[in-house]
Amino acid sequence: MAKKYELGDVLTGKVTGIQPYGAFVALDDNTQGLVHISEITYGFVKDVSEFLTVGQEVEVKILEIDEEAEKISLSMRALQDRPTTVRKKDTPPRKSLQDRVDESDANGFNSLKDKLQDWIEQSGQ
Repeated sequence: MAKKYELGDVLTGKVTGIQPYGAFVALDDNTQGLVHISEITYGFVKDVSEFLTVGQEVEVKILEIDEEAEKISLSMRALQDRPTTVRKKDTPPRKSLQDRVDESDANGFNSLKDKLQDWIEQSGQ
């Protein structure tokens, strides 16, 4: 690494290569880092080449520097606004999993209790 970089630095670099796991970005003539597929954008990224092309200039943030291995981890997502989840106006909040299990358990055991006497009578015939 010719130039000294710091964690949190925001830089402009050029995409030099695309792999299934991410994209390599040149920060200067001697230094490049990797934007992992999970750090390209919020949401699911199936194919890196749908978002980036070789030669494209991108703004990145340094997440991690491993000087011993001479590796720099970069993020484009860290520079984006986190998407907000929009709920429809009249939609009630979703019940927690535990609340739904509790409801099902209460109904399920009651229906067994109600039918138990019928089953006992049927088995005697």
